[in-house]
Amino acid sequence: MSQPPAAWHPDPENPHQLRWWDGHRWTASTAPSPAAVATTQIASATAPGSAPAPAPAKHKTGWRTAGIIVAALVVGGVLARLSPIAILLVATAVVGIALYVMIARPLPVLGLRSRMSGVIALGLAALLVTGGGISSASSGTAPTASEPQTFAAVRTSAPTPTPTPTPTPTTFETATEEVPVPFTATTVDDPQLDQGATALVAAGVNGVKVITYRLTLIDGVEVSREVVSGAISVQPVNEVTAIGSKAPAPVAAPAPAPAPVPLVQQGGGGCDSNYTGACVPISSDVDCAGGSGDGPGYVQGPVQVVGSDIYDLDRDGDGIACD
Repeated sequence: MSQPPAAWHPDPENPHQLRWWDGHRWTASTAPSPAAVATTQIASATAPGSAPAPAPAKHKTGWRTAGIIVAALVVGGVLARLSPIAILLVATAVVGIALYVMIARPLPVLGLRSRMSGVIALGLAALLVTGGGISSASSGTAPTASEPQTFAAVRTSAPTPTPTPTPTPTTFETATEEVPVPFTATTVDDPQLDQGATALVAAGVNGVKVITYRLTLIDGVEVSREVVSGAISVQPVNEVTAIGSKAPAPVAAPAPAPAPVPLVQQGGGGCDSNYTGACVPISSDVDCAGGSGDGPGYVQGPVQVVGSDIYDLDRDGDGIACD
């Protein structure tokens, strides 16, 4: 069975008043029943000899509202002068309560019996903050939570001590640097090379020298350095170039040109006209004399081929057969 929603219900113990039901159980908050109030007013009005009830004075409500506004502004100003954190906490708490009443449910214990009272509470929070702002503006300074005003420090006349300057720290460090050591180029004579020729025997390689410094730093900034030591960690390799000194060989005399082959055909008309210089007989086959051919014709060379080499006597194709 579901429970009734939170609301004012007739008090089960007293039918002439209302009691707040929070949705789960009865609370201690009570209020007069509208029906009982109306009955009481009618009975008092119809009672013989009763005087009419005086009309409520509306001007008292206006004075009460003005008093609440002034009180909220004064409280906000006092809290702002004492501590900015205090007014922030109070205003935050009031805003939280007002939102709770407007969204969740009324708080009769605090006098907030309706959602309209939550709106009034928001107005009070705004008045507190406004009073704090007016107080801060009138004092000429805007106090913050990180810099609270200390009136005792303002009123004192004691001289402010001169701060002692902090000495600048001086430190020393050691640093190293590698610098190249250049190699040396040398030459040597080589009798195996022709005169004027050169050849690289060994390529040059730079060495490495390590220099150690002592650094002076003031406040972490280098102001000077001095050389403490220097040592060669890698020796340089010299470059060697060979220069030839061999005398050139004498130029040999050119060989005499071979004697020209005569172009006159020897042997008369019995010789083949494709050859000259010797008589190549006209035969079924002719071979060079002294060779491995089997004839039947032979010729003693050399013989120049002037036509077609029909007997295949010029085996090397230089135009001279049987040479």
